[in-house]
Amino acid sequence: MSKLKITAGPFTFDARLETEKAPKTCEAFTKLLPYQSKIVHVRWSGEGVWIPLGDHDFGLGYENHTSYPAPGQIILYPGGISETEILLAYGGVHFASKMGQLAGNHFITLTSGLENLAELGPMVLWQGAQDIRFERA
Repeated sequence: MSKLKITAGPFTFDARLETEKAPKTCEAFTKLLPYQSKIVHVRWSGEGVWIPLGDHDFGLGYENHTSYPAPGQIILYPGGISETEILLAYGGVHFASKMGQLAGNHFITLTSGLENLAELGPMVLWQGAQDIRFERA
């Protein structure tokens, strides 16, 4: 099944796994479902929120990777020169770290609730970390 329900802060989003474009990333992530964590605001990348994953090794390389995810796209950076992370773009993003530009695997796309992204991002920035939960729909 390629549909997900994502709850971030007070908002709920429907989403689609990009199984054709990023099959290995989707497979690795879905093994963790249901997955719950916290999102914090990005530091270098612009209008996005992220889940820091430290040195977690998904055993992945790049697939369907981008440095410029569109609002509503979720990418997974598999690690390397910076820590492993998951990023949700809510506006303009140029994915980077203190090491410079990065690229992450676009593996989830939000399909509903996009109008709430404009509230979610500033909420995380000004009110702090928010809960996030990924589960099968």
